[in-house]
Amino acid sequence: MTPSGRTESPTSSGASGPTGLVDVHAHFVTDRYVAEARAAGIEHPDGMPGWPEWSPEQHLDLMDRGGITKSYLSVSSPGVHFGDDTAARALAREVNEFGAQVRDEHPDRFGLFASLPLPDVEGALAEASYALDVLGADGVAVETNHHGMYPGDSRLEPLWQELNRRGVLVFVHPTSPRHADELALGRPRPMLEFLFDTARAAGDLLFNGVLARTPDIRWILTHGGGALPLLADRMELFRTHFGGGPADGPTAREQLGALWYDMAGTPFPRQIPALDAAFGTDRLLYGSDYCWTPSSAALEQVASVDAAAQPSGTDTWRDLTTRNARRLFAAESAPVAT
Repeated sequence: MTPSGRTESPTSSGASGPTGLVDVHAHFVTDRYVAEARAAGIEHPDGMPGWPEWSPEQHLDLMDRGGITKSYLSVSSPGVHFGDDTAARALAREVNEFGAQVRDEHPDRFGLFASLPLPDVEGALAEASYALDVLGADGVAVETNHHGMYPGDSRLEPLWQELNRRGVLVFVHPTSPRHADELALGRPRPMLEFLFDTARAAGDLLFNGVLARTPDIRWILTHGGGALPLLADRMELFRTHFGGGPADGPTAREQLGALWYDMAGTPFPRQIPALDAAFGTDRLLYGSDYCWTPSSAALEQVASVDAAAQPSGTDTWRDLTTRNARRLFAAESAPVAT
């Protein structure tokens, strides 16, 4: 339950039509956000051609056309920290208040994952408190790394412990790694580097013990886990035989399988079957990646989800992911110890 008393859970579109999707990977931008990024020299974020346009009306139109019941908004890469802590704190507050206003104007259609001004940990703790307690955010959004600080970094431990105490949902969005220009060979970094950085961040959470120490955080990883499904067995090999952890477990696959994953990007015909083989689908969620994914591509992705071989004779990917989303967000109503 949020501080404002909102206990809505994602709902289906009714028995007369297909189940409405719940989009946990949906983005927005504001004029000030784009202006500050450009002032910091970011004209081509993550090697992309430019900045997308966004409005609530455009987003609602995409949702109606794609059969998406509710979208949880967040700010994507490159985040809100462009080098100055004070400016990043102010920008995080601006985008979070804007997102909360949009949600309040359309409470049945939008939720909010609040931005944090990382790598400023003190600022992130303050903004998380404000976003959760005052704005009633549904969770927080972080990146796979913040200027090279990966989530297993010990400096982040106070933040993770506070979010674990609260049982917060943490949406982990990929961003460019250090030396991305050299690694990406001039190509847009979301194509390959985002998928590898998701696996890199998950490995850092695993091998530095963050997952074991934060059992009450609800972690969401994007794009079907990126490269992670193909690397889980290799991580376990190194965990047990090369000094990465105790041989008696829990295994890498067990710990990574306890996370949540969205299907943004190209889920079929290969990404979600690979995720299913590695971790199963009982924590699989839907994600569109709109507005960074254009509406035409987002609708093509929805069509691919509906056209794919469905998980069972009576269940659809819509049914499964929306049912999983209900379980995920139901944890908001659980009491938190003080």
